[in-house]
Amino acid sequence: MALKQVSSTDEFIKGLWRDNPVFIQVLGMCPALAVSNTAINALAMGAATTFVLVMAGLSVSLLRNFIPREARIVSYICIIATFVTCVDYAIMAISIELHRALGAFIALIVVNCLILGRAEAFASKNKPGRAMLDGLGMGVGFTVALFFIGVVREVLGSGTLFGVDLFADGFQTWTVMVLPSGGFFAMAIWLLLVNWIRQRQAEAEKQDGERAREATS
Repeated sequence: MALKQVSSTDEFIKGLWRDNPVFIQVLGMCPALAVSNTAINALAMGAATTFVLVMAGLSVSLLRNFIPREARIVSYICIIATFVTCVDYAIMAISIELHRALGAFIALIVVNCLILGRAEAFASKNKPGRAMLDGLGMGVGFTVALFFIGVVREVLGSGTLFGVDLFADGFQTWTVMVLPSGGFFAMAIWLLLVNWIRQRQAEAEKQDGERAREATS
């Protein structure tokens, strides 16, 4: 029972760091670069994607024994599109301005390779509980990545965070950061940082392994 609990927890945690969709797998780059010009836009897109990931994973897992193998990709896209439509109408009802800011990228969640990939690689091969945890972990990891990118772009590009001014009037904003090209700069900053941290972790694990071998020899 304990082993199952650890395994299930790992399905959620892996999406946050070890297999982060943006910083490690480099998936979902269109929304990550296009709508992350502000923190609120990044969180909204991340939340929408998380909802679709969880619900699509649950649905695919429940229907995995009934979907013909030859029609699985078409079936997955239909399932994903259903939940994307729900998200689209929900965001429109909550805030027209937010819906306009996210624009066509809400509909493009349907073809997000992250969602289709998790449906094909994981949800179609696992039980509903694990599929939901996997989708939730990947979604939260995707949201966190978008939020980090959005914070850098909004702070440097507009001098604000969630619309609140952070600096004095004399602060010179970096206009390029709120433009599409700014997404590449912010992404590069975070990729450098994440890769540096992972390299340090790998070196520390290697040193611990060497110490353990020396201690046993």
